[in-house]
Amino acid sequence: MTAHPRTSIVIAARDAAGTIAETLVSLLAQSAPSWEALVVDDGSIDATAEIVAEYAARDSRFRVLQSDGVGASGARNKGIASARGERILFLDSDDWIDRSFLALMNAALDRDSSAVAAYCNCCRVMPDGSEISVRRDPAIQDNAFERFARTCATFIHGVLVLKSAVAKVGGFETSLRTCEDWDLWQRIARCGGRWIHIDEKLSYYRTSDRSLTQDVKRMLADARVVIARGFSSDDRVSEPAPAHQAGASTAYGSVAAAYAYFALWCAGFDCGRRNASDPSPETLSDIPKTETTADFVASVLLDAVMVGARTVPAKLAERWPQYGKGVTHLISAMGHAWSDPAAARKCQYRFERKVLDYDDLSAPRVLTLTFGTRVDLRRIDTIRPIGTVDRLYVYLCDGPRILTLLDIGALGTVNNRFWIALAAHGLVHLQVKDQIGRLIRAKIALHKRTERLQSFMRDGRDTHRGRLRELASRASREARSRAISGISASSSPMRCARRSRDTTRKKFWEGFFEQEDPWNYGSPYEQEKYSRQLELLPDQPVDHALELACAEGHFTRQLAPRVKRLRAADISTKALDRARVRCNGHQNIEFSQLDLSADPLPQDIDLIVCSEVLYYLNDEAELESVAKRLVQALRPGGHLVAAHAFVLKDNISRTGLDWETPYGAETIGRIIQGVPGLALDTSIETELYRIDRFRRLVPGEAAPDIQVKFATIDAPIELEVARSIVWGGAVARRFDVAQSERRTHAPVLMYHRIATEGPDELARYRLSPDAFGQQMLWLRRNGYHTINSDQLAWFVASNHPFVGRPVLITFDDGYQDFAEYAWPILQANDFSAEVFIATDFVGRWAEWDAPFGEPASLLDAAGIAGLAAEGVSFGSHLASHPRSQELATWTLAEELTRSRAQLERWLGRSITSLAAPFGSTNQRLGILAAECGYKTVFNTVNRAATLKDNLLDLPRIEVRGDFTLDTFARCLEQYQ
Repeated sequence: MTAHPRTSIVIAARDAAGTIAETLVSLLAQSAPSWEALVVDDGSIDATAEIVAEYAARDSRFRVLQSDGVGASGARNKGIASARGERILFLDSDDWIDRSFLALMNAALDRDSSAVAAYCNCCRVMPDGSEISVRRDPAIQDNAFERFARTCATFIHGVLVLKSAVAKVGGFETSLRTCEDWDLWQRIARCGGRWIHIDEKLSYYRTSDRSLTQDVKRMLADARVVIARGFSSDDRVSEPAPAHQAGASTAYGSVAAAYAYFALWCAGFDCGRRNASDPSPETLSDIPKTETTADFVASVLLDAVMVGARTVPAKLAERWPQYGKGVTHLISAMGHAWSDPAAARKCQYRFERKVLDYDDLSAPRVLTLTFGTRVDLRRIDTIRPIGTVDRLYVYLCDGPRILTLLDIGALGTVNNRFWIALAAHGLVHLQVKDQIGRLIRAKIALHKRTERLQSFMRDGRDTHRGRLRELASRASREARSRAISGISASSSPMRCARRSRDTTRKKFWEGFFEQEDPWNYGSPYEQEKYSRQLELLPDQPVDHALELACAEGHFTRQLAPRVKRLRAADISTKALDRARVRCNGHQNIEFSQLDLSADPLPQDIDLIVCSEVLYYLNDEAELESVAKRLVQALRPGGHLVAAHAFVLKDNISRTGLDWETPYGAETIGRIIQGVPGLALDTSIETELYRIDRFRRLVPGEAAPDIQVKFATIDAPIELEVARSIVWGGAVARRFDVAQSERRTHAPVLMYHRIATEGPDELARYRLSPDAFGQQMLWLRRNGYHTINSDQLAWFVASNHPFVGRPVLITFDDGYQDFAEYAWPILQANDFSAEVFIATDFVGRWAEWDAPFGEPASLLDAAGIAGLAAEGVSFGSHLASHPRSQELATWTLAEELTRSRAQLERWLGRSITSLAAPFGSTNQRLGILAAECGYKTVFNTVNRAATLKDNLLDLPRIEVRGDFTLDTFARCLEQYQ
């Protein structure tokens, strides 16, 4: 006997002759020897007492106590009363622990004086000796009471606890026949103190038909009591921690939800035993529906079925007939209780996927909705889904070698052509290309060579591809028509014309003026600029004036009344023809064709007006040459008036236009001012442009004092000008980064609403117009340009590095406020966008937002068409905005074909992009979408897209409503 053992191990035993020896041997094997074992024989009628006595005779650390059938709780309490150690382990008579258990667990408690318990990972051992997955719950150490209020989060023999903590709460509750360990841990955790997690598998739980967990009704009754106590005060605990005195917080889940999940586990356990034990609809309805519910439900049921069926995960698929019908019925009942069969279908899919994840598919597995099998591309057998099966879980193989795992929706028979086509086109991003052998490569090559011929060989109506073709045809017939024609990408002229060095100047400008009024000369912005040029005309009468680059005569007509004789010249004959018509009636105007850089200029001119043209000279040398010729054309005392815009290329730090001209107003002014004999006397300067008046000095005349007038731009700035403006200057110019930067990633931004008003619960998905404007200006100032999904797909499919700093800006749902607020801001910053539309709701309200408040209005078909004509791209958000993972394959195919056909009918162009509502994507959706004609599918994984990404599962970065500009900038800067 050990006089002062460190650890007391309490073992309640009743009729345990078949297992207790292994339990006691595991104690003898402990590397830490300071322990005592109190074996409490609770009225055994088999050889338990004799076996224990033998061990006690060999090792005095074993002590035998009698409890005469009081039950497990009473027997353990008797052991507690006799324990001499400062720490206690409760070990059942059919379980055992690893040889390092006591050493590691005691060491953890030694390191932390605030700890009341240490717990380890545990695993179940099946009757055949096989082990199933390790049970570990690191969340216990984060908040032990909140965990134990809801569930028994660890096995009883996975915990080493202070004896004082057990005594403080009165030991085990003898009124409970089951869940008594859970109740004890809950009371100890309510008192406070740390629980330390030892992340190692140190304890083993034997599953057998003798376990008390066979009594499901008793477990349900006892669990209801324990959970109810966890969510209220507990008079049995005299000194609870203040935070836990009133019970668990409902912020982590309700009492009803905790009991519902326990009831679900019990029902799954019964299914594993071939019993039917459905919880009540009221109980099932208490299971909360969230994005993670399907995963949690599937995990709970998988664990329960394994325990009930006494089998390991790898054998669950082959034993589906034993429990599958019961689980399917149970999940269906849950859907009815929720009034949401679709959510239950998602749970069913997820459970079946988990079951098949453990199977090697050495034989076909037919579950309720899923067929699991291997497909050998060398020798392909036709698959004919039976019954309710509409999903294939497939190991795609090249002979015995597994190439990849596929999750495929099936509408009917799947034949050879389907698999070869999938291998040829659908597996580009699954890293299997290099693994395929010669025979398969030859099959794929043959398929590609004969693809056109095969298109005339239609699959039968009962095949998967035949039914998909039928759905697409029906969707096209039923798409609502609308009188929309001529929709094309925006064809607005470039505000700053660009000429290739290989194009002659005259040829370029003749082509430029093919379109009448290419500059929008009549806009308020241009007219205000004209009026300010007229302000700078000299005070003395002008006898002979020359207007260079008169274009179509808009300013000419205003200048003519202010001078005696006006010669208006332009390089384009088309522009001059229009100018003559516009200025008809002004007898003092003479029009002529003239290249100001190459042709002789008239001489002895009193006034030369040369505005918005000097940008288009080749370089500063040519500009200097032209400036000298202009001075020579003026008579002494004559004036030159020139108006030009500030451009970023001159000065990136100030507001300017991001034109790819060689220079702007600053350089033009500097060069002209540097010509001998010419002096600047007056300037009108605005934030965007400058108008200068120069004077040719009379010999001996001193240069005048320069007068600079600053003016605001009062006229509205037309869109085509606004698109080129970078307010406040830039950090980087688009052209410069396009020349110098290549990258393997491109951010795809995801927005929803741009608005200030809406339900508080949806604030995450709503960004104010001011904040959105700041974000777009940041992108513009940092040299970003927008691309669309087709362009993104080209770069990824070609593995071609992205040029410059591309960004794809996307909007989900198609809210009306996109047109009201977002699009004008995007246009003003020279950006485009791609909007994903749920076609069934076009022109209506966002009904999916209704649970949170009044739903916002959505774009109608006319609005969508108008935006498309202005350059907005559109993609599918499915037809009815569903969660795709909840849909049967047939319904999902209908959604894909219907939404695409409807958008194509409205817009008259191919629709190839899809964003899954709620970010609900998986491989089934991607492959089925590709079969329906989509090229890109977007999810909500929060990172930039890369050249290595699967085009059918592309990530997007969510821009939340609470993003500050700094948050937004940091998010983008990590990809620069």
